[in-house]
Amino acid sequence: MLTAAGTGVAHALNPAAPSEAKGRPRMMFYHDGRHPLIYMYEPPMQKEEYESAVDELAGTPVQAIMFGLGDGRTVLHDTKVGELWGHRVKKWPHAIFRRAHQNARMLIDAGHDPLRVVCDRAHAKGMLLYPTLLMQLGSGSQEDVRTSNFRLQNRHLEIGARGGIDPSFPKGALQLADYKQAEVRRERFALIDETLKRYPVDGFELQLNYGSRYFRPDELDEGRKIMTEWIGEIHRAVIASGANRELVVRVPGSLEGCWSIGLDVREWMKRKIVDVVVPQIFGGSERIDVTFNVRAFVEAAKGTGTRIQPTLQSDVDSDRTQTAPIEMVRAAACNYWVQGIDGLYLSHWFNRWPYQAPFYEILRELPHADIMAPKDKFYSLPAASFRYPSLADGLEPGLSVQLPKPLASGRTASVTIPVADDLKRWAKAGRVHEVLLRVRLTNTTELDRYEFRFNGKPLPPESHRRINETYKMSAPRYRVNGYWYIWRLDAAHWPEPGNNKFEVTLTRRDPDVIPEIALRDVELETKYKMGKNFHRGQDPDLGPAQGSSAN
Repeated sequence: MLTAAGTGVAHALNPAAPSEAKGRPRMMFYHDGRHPLIYMYEPPMQKEEYESAVDELAGTPVQAIMFGLGDGRTVLHDTKVGELWGHRVKKWPHAIFRRAHQNARMLIDAGHDPLRVVCDRAHAKGMLLYPTLLMQLGSGSQEDVRTSNFRLQNRHLEIGARGGIDPSFPKGALQLADYKQAEVRRERFALIDETLKRYPVDGFELQLNYGSRYFRPDELDEGRKIMTEWIGEIHRAVIASGANRELVVRVPGSLEGCWSIGLDVREWMKRKIVDVVVPQIFGGSERIDVTFNVRAFVEAAKGTGTRIQPTLQSDVDSDRTQTAPIEMVRAAACNYWVQGIDGLYLSHWFNRWPYQAPFYEILRELPHADIMAPKDKFYSLPAASFRYPSLADGLEPGLSVQLPKPLASGRTASVTIPVADDLKRWAKAGRVHEVLLRVRLTNTTELDRYEFRFNGKPLPPESHRRINETYKMSAPRYRVNGYWYIWRLDAAHWPEPGNNKFEVTLTRRDPDVIPEIALRDVELETKYKMGKNFHRGQDPDLGPAQGSSAN
């Protein structure tokens, strides 16, 4: 179960900044170098257009740009030891991938190596630049214009090449590179080492949460030792290449999950061969999760000097919205800070491109949990979506999710909602406007009966509003049917800082309906006033509504 439980609220209100004290970035922003950049601009791309990757973040709290080096198998800069994206292609089956090649090739030919361009621009604007290398992808086929000759010509270096693997092993992982093979590690290291020696970078990121298998399942014990020694070799190269450079590793969102695929992250921290660990959940589906628990990483990092900066993503992909509103981002960020993390890593936020005022408003607040504390928050537990009907999609090894939960007659379904808000404190200051709890039950009818409890206290049937959405003609994105149950919680039922438990028991089931009821969605909103007795904007005579949650 993913929760952000426990104490430590004081830390959330005044998060320590050990990384700032050492001149290390607390706010990292992943730019994949492709989607909002080299894919977008018509060839020949101008140097100034390429610099927009940095310019769009200038003046924000972002201190370090984590810049993607193309596909990983091939790259989009002037490498001498690797392969340029699309260099082997004569006829293109994909117009956008062709554009990426054209823009990279034309910039290089014009004397503007793309990686050097963003390094120089970042430094000119007072930011750091860390290249990000995707460490694991399948070799693909001849038709895959992004793959490399190295991968196509060395299929004997794949995890599945020797056969005899347990059928339960993911079939898609059989084509991944086998990191037990020294030749695989040499090819990766050569590209890393070249980047460190030829470019004015401030560090290097290994994106190890992509593909998420590195060894045969029967060779994991040996694989962990190999990977640990190799990470140490990379770290030595990073440190030797320049003062104050550091190694960042992005990994699955649990230590157990990392271990299960051959990454002994706990040992890496103990040996001090990684400077920043970036746990990630929903890396594949790029979704936000207010329940992400990284306390095990924080605890393991104590005394090692390693910083823990988990990914905070931006998509929701619900039936009502694609992108997280500011209230939802605040809720997730505050739940992160309360766990004692060293900073944030904003991953896949380029989905919001082209960036507008709301984007910058969100960025401004994120480093400051104390500023966000008395502001509206929206805690929404992850649930299935149209693009990802199974929450296993994009879920890292070793993790699980709470929703949806089946609900049979006489049974109880429960979920945990981690909450950072100290509502009692802000109520004393007259700042709390209201607290809303919403749940959605699917396949239910008007004849079903339930008992609801929050933190063990019954929620009286007469206290909720019920909204019938058994059938909808249309929806903002896609349709989800069911009944919403909504409570405006009084102070006696307010959530506490830390874990909060919601329970629903089905006491009577409509006998004529076959499909199983499911608890599908659980949401909690905390809403605040700007000050004691301030309005919320509902009255048109008092000015415009303050944001999306004014009412």
